Amino acid sequence: FCDEANEYLYNPTLCLYFLEAFQDFCKFPKAMMDDNLAVDTQKITYISKLPIGEPLITDLMQKNASINISNVQSRFGIDDLLMDQSKDNQFIASYLYYVGALTMADVTEDGELQLKIPNLVMKSLYIERIRMMLLENPAIRDNGIFSAKKLYQKGDIQPLCDFVINHYFKILSNRDYAWANELTVKIAFLTLLYNDILYIMDSEAEIDRRYTDLTMIIRPDKRQFKIFDILIEFKYVALSDAKLTGEKARSMDQIDLDNMPCIKKNMDAAIKQANQYADALKQKYSELRLKSFAVVVLGFDRISWREIDHQ
Repeated sequence: FCDEANEYLYNPTLCLYFLEAFQDFCKFPKAMMDDNLAVDTQKITYISKLPIGEPLITDLMQKNASINISNVQSRFGIDDLLMDQSKDNQFIASYLYYVGALTMADVTEDGELQLKIPNLVMKSLYIERIRMMLLENPAIRDNGIFSAKKLYQKGDIQPLCDFVINHYFKILSNRDYAWANELTVKIAFLTLLYNDILYIMDSEAEIDRRYTDLTMIIRPDKRQFKIFDILIEFKYVALSDAKLTGEKARSMDQIDLDNMPCIKKNMDAAIKQANQYADALKQKYSELRLKSFAVVVLGFDRISWREIDHQ
């Protein structure tokens, strides 16, 4: 909240909302998001519709992502908000800071302010907006969320992979992203899997001084339900590295795809990392019902995956 502060403060709205629910019912609130913050969704939506807003919001999903600006802009006129569409990085970052969607993280060696998403609850608003941007059709969005439920309810990741291939990849391949890697794929999965009603959701959760790609740990007050804890490790293989065209990749038999040297190499690496993270998760959390998966993506065309048995 201040570049001279040495400690972070918890969001008072979220804290009071949580404590009031705990005081009244002696348990966690069903939803971690206070309805008083719902208006922030509209503000993130406003930013996402600006010319540079969509890639900026998507970039904030990267590991330890931040926006660096020289100073926080302090004035936002009506004309600036409604008429002028030529918003620059400083305007957008300052606006998101003032509405509470970003917070001050640090000051860089160059003397710039470093802004980041303050907490997982606020991050959920970004994820919701990205899902709306990429899947504009509500029926398709519902199908995507249904396929995600198959994973954490039944332990079946195939429907989710099929949905990502058939819907997300077609959209992503037509967009001009500055990067295409496992992060891009992780965002696609995360927007469908995000569920803070049942889970402690964290991408890049720090486990044993390393960062997992995506973990879904059942909330302590939701352990009575028949759902799984989820760990997914992603790897991305560019078409150029596989020496394939998109058309050739799409026409390959799944077994032939799985046996490609570049796919097997990345699959082995993902499995190794997932095993290490799973061991650390079991030490940190008791009574895990863990389902772990290694997911290797080839371009924006194909997915190879494997469930990992940690026993």
